[in-house]
Amino acid sequence: MVATSATSSFFPLPSSPLDPTAKTNKVTTSTNFSGLSPTPNSGRMKVKPNAQAPPKINGKRVGLPGSVKPDNETSSQHPAAPRTFINQLPDWSMLLAAITTVFLAAEKQWMMLDWKPRRSEVIMDPFWVGGIVQDGLVFLQNFSIRPYEIGADRSASIETVMNHLQETALNHVKTAGLLGDGFGSTPEMVKKNLIWVVTRMQVVVGKYPTWGDVVEVDTWVSQSGKNGMRRDWLVRDGNTGEILTRASSVWVMMNKLTRRLSKIPEEVRGEIEPYFVNSDPVLAEDSRKLTKLDDKTADYVRSGLTPRWSDLDVNQHVNNVKYIGWILESAPVGMMESQKLKSMTLEYRRECGRDSVLQSLTAVSGCDVGSLGTAGEVECQHLLRLQDGAEVVRGRTEWSSKTSTTTWDITP
Repeated sequence: MVATSATSSFFPLPSSPLDPTAKTNKVTTSTNFSGLSPTPNSGRMKVKPNAQAPPKINGKRVGLPGSVKPDNETSSQHPAAPRTFINQLPDWSMLLAAITTVFLAAEKQWMMLDWKPRRSEVIMDPFWVGGIVQDGLVFLQNFSIRPYEIGADRSASIETVMNHLQETALNHVKTAGLLGDGFGSTPEMVKKNLIWVVTRMQVVVGKYPTWGDVVEVDTWVSQSGKNGMRRDWLVRDGNTGEILTRASSVWVMMNKLTRRLSKIPEEVRGEIEPYFVNSDPVLAEDSRKLTKLDDKTADYVRSGLTPRWSDLDVNQHVNNVKYIGWILESAPVGMMESQKLKSMTLEYRRECGRDSVLQSLTAVSGCDVGSLGTAGEVECQHLLRLQDGAEVVRGRTEWSSKTSTTTWDITP
């Protein structure tokens, strides 16, 4: 209380604005300290209630906002604290409470938008863009076409389409709980050092999506002969449901150590057969023989193609989508500028590794090489081979004019 009284003496209470007609600004101060007396028992000073603040400021009488009750009065009444420089500062607690409330509300909204799965053991829909449908036999996944997935003509490239097909195939295996420690291999396949390799791929494209479009990819598997598996895909427009692409492929097993083809063991067959769909291929098989090209029959040759480290998959061989890019390396630029790839049939005959050096050969049929820019329909034969002449991939592609406004017929 002594400190409070002293503070009030040095920091007087503010009064109303100064009266311009006042004759003097004299401050009259009268402080009575007669109420301070030592406490008999403790030897300390005790504050008496008759200690007063200055009664006048600038000639005007100012009363104390509160008074201190003596010790012998009722202790249940709490005295009001005198107004001083310290306790007249703003109350920041309300401002801090408001700021805290805003931050808590923002954090709550952010957590509601945080859609990523929290548990690693979630099996159904692990990528939050698809899942297994139709009695657990068909896998569906959505893709948004990104800027880096389109070409110079502002539409998705054939490599983009093929990457979507491959991703849905792997996600199908993973979501079904069949993914072992390999690249699409089941647990029993991992035990026996077996991997899947594609032997044939057939794709028909009716329309390519553009940047920002959303496509829906459906995939399922069926039996192909005694030792093969067929995988089919349908690519639809995410908004209209229109079928954009049909694709069908045949896969066989290869020993990862010996690099030789293998029969399907019974243990592996027991894992995959419950997921087989009894259905016809989405595309009628193109039974036309693929032509073997050489330096004399090819119109265009591109040599010196080598895999990069990023072209290898976890099985240490070149990803099958990369072969498509190499095949098109020898396609004529004039055709690429004016034509759009509408169908493709590939036969994979040999794998290649990171030390391989390849050649890409292309022969054009259906039109003269010099008139590719104005041709309506173009067919090409392709061959990808190692430098020593060993065949890697044979292929055939069909092209149609980009200026055509009609969607290509892709009915099976």
